[in-house]
Amino acid sequence: MTGAKDYILIVFGLCLYALGFTAFILPHEIVIGGLSGVGTLVYFGTHGLIPVAVTQYACNLILLSIAFKIVGKTFVLRTIFGATVLSLAIGLMEGFFMSLEHPIITDISMSGILGAILCGTGVGIVFVHNGSSGGTDIVAAMVSKVSNVSIGRTMIYTDMLIVMCSIFLPFDGPFEDRLEVRVPLIVYGLVVTFIVAYMTDLIINTNRQATQFIIFSSKWEEIADRVNKEAQRGVTVLDGLGWYSKHEVKILMVWCRKIESVTIFRIVKSIDENAFITQANVNGVYGKGFDTMKVRLKKKKEIAHS
Repeated sequence: MTGAKDYILIVFGLCLYALGFTAFILPHEIVIGGLSGVGTLVYFGTHGLIPVAVTQYACNLILLSIAFKIVGKTFVLRTIFGATVLSLAIGLMEGFFMSLEHPIITDISMSGILGAILCGTGVGIVFVHNGSSGGTDIVAAMVSKVSNVSIGRTMIYTDMLIVMCSIFLPFDGPFEDRLEVRVPLIVYGLVVTFIVAYMTDLIINTNRQATQFIIFSSKWEEIADRVNKEAQRGVTVLDGLGWYSKHEVKILMVWCRKIESVTIFRIVKSIDENAFITQANVNGVYGKGFDTMKVRLKKKKEIAHS
């Protein structure tokens, strides 16, 4: 469930992204990935006639209409909220920062890096608090339904093509001059996109490492049911014996992705604040709902000669 505190932090994260993008990336004409990059292409392609926020919001609605059946109603509603707030924030900041005589930070490298850090941190905050900023988040959500590819990696795959398209932006001059001007900006765009993706993964800890929970509670049945329904994770119930009390106890074991850890803690706390719970990082979880074992099996001839 997403509470008032979560929504406040989601809005903060979206505004942080909007600030990083409009103040430090857009003024240097750097095209990054995501729908912000698409909006940038349209903005400079139309010489500022169509604002980034307008293109971004329209594309979000199109993507959501395509992804509705895959990602579900809850994700769609969260994304509409996030996309609306982000488009409003970018729309308000875009006019101000683009009207300045020169960018706040004139050095394109430092400006791009700072903007990328702010953008990636903002997206990470949004994801941690069960929100969505739209754009390639929608693509990442669809991919996560059928694979275990990290969100940051999915964003990179989707965004590289958008960045490369900046070579086709209007330019007065021969093709050689176009390459001389656009190629460095493409490199900056790729670097910024990578940093955004890296910061996103860093904030939300969505890597291959998973989390293991061991839970002791007298309300173990209710906790197990809630974990199944809300976190959509399996629960293993073990029989145990408290040696001090000599009482039989039930032990719950749960494995989940790091990004889902907060959900597990919230479920347990809402049911039994006195529950005894341990959390440990595990290097790999393989099987249904997690990673696939990528081990080459020995062929029959190899087995015969071994």
